[in-house]
Amino acid sequence: MEDNLTTERPTFVINLECGATGAEYAPDKIYNLSEAGKPLLVRYDLDGVRQAVARDDLAAREPDLWRYRELLPVRKARNIVSLGETMTPVIPCPAVTRSLGSGEVLVKDEGRLPTGSFKARGLVMAVSMAKELGITKMAMATNGNAGAALAAYCSRAGIDSVVFCPDDTPEINVREIALQGARVYRVNGLINDCGKIVVDGREAAGWFETNTLKEPYRIEGKKTMGLELAEQLGWDVPDVILYPTGGGTGLIGMWKAFAELGALGWLGDKRPRMVAVQAAGCAPIVKAYDEGLDHADLWQGAFTIAAGIRVPVAIGDFLILQAIRESGGFASAVDDAAIEDARTEMAAKEGLLLCPEGAATFAALKQELASGRIAKDERVVLFNCGNGLKYDMPPADDTLDLNAPIDYAAL
Repeated sequence: MEDNLTTERPTFVINLECGATGAEYAPDKIYNLSEAGKPLLVRYDLDGVRQAVARDDLAAREPDLWRYRELLPVRKARNIVSLGETMTPVIPCPAVTRSLGSGEVLVKDEGRLPTGSFKARGLVMAVSMAKELGITKMAMATNGNAGAALAAYCSRAGIDSVVFCPDDTPEINVREIALQGARVYRVNGLINDCGKIVVDGREAAGWFETNTLKEPYRIEGKKTMGLELAEQLGWDVPDVILYPTGGGTGLIGMWKAFAELGALGWLGDKRPRMVAVQAAGCAPIVKAYDEGLDHADLWQGAFTIAAGIRVPVAIGDFLILQAIRESGGFASAVDDAAIEDARTEMAAKEGLLLCPEGAATFAALKQELASGRIAKDERVVLFNCGNGLKYDMPPADDTLDLNAPIDYAAL
């Protein structure tokens, strides 16, 4: 990190704002939700940012998310709890583009981040701010990757962590969380049931609730996906972003990022159409969007192989729906068979091993090209949110017997 990153100086945070009512809250205090029970959003002195740094200054900085420090909330560099949050690549997919007969298809591969998923972006910010605010114990509900990121960053910071996950969470995720220092418990329910345990235990257990959108700073970490993408595309944006949406922090964060970049004059008037991708077996945002609602009802009987987007109810539902509609986007649901097929196709054609949630975005692209909601000439970015090696893969059981003749022609 550069020398001037280590200086002890204020950031440009001016206040926190209720995402529903606009009520303002003083910074530098510990918050979960606003008094209205809604997520809090961090607001910045963008005029001050504009005077302090030029867009082109970023090119000389280290290629990590801290390059955007003027638009991040950590005030003192000594409180940054980093595991090396590198910029993730934007990978062209020419074979897929050709086979679809579509505009350019790009994948932003978040599986390259610490702990192997985009959850590192949000949790590095939440834990760094927890350290800055003097929090010593954090707890969350997770479908896997967020818990791993919380465990890793809390261990790095010397903060205790407790994680609750559905009992069918992938085994590798549960063991990863435990190995990285958290106390992890399997719960016979879904992520919202785990979240209730976190809420109910706050007073007795003395932990800080770190559930999705229950504190202000995970959004600020996740918004770096939008900052980074715009910079990587030459301060431009694609026509469409397809994003795997459970709690929706990243979609909300990216929409916030594009607004901030526009206000700074770093980005033109164009904005991407934001598409929230969900699994057909758990699609509360899709249902609410289709019905013209501002809030999504609890999804009953949620099931999908894409565990990361199996979120039956999201506290930020209204912010997700707002971002979709403001952008001219939409919400799309794909079934598990399409997710499996998409994962196989992307691996075979492009050599990219997507996680199931990332594969859902490719499945949605194919579906919506066919429906016409995505035009054949639109440039599209798919978000792969985790390293595909964390997930079960199809069997590969072909063998050769060294004691028998080998039919090389058949090979």
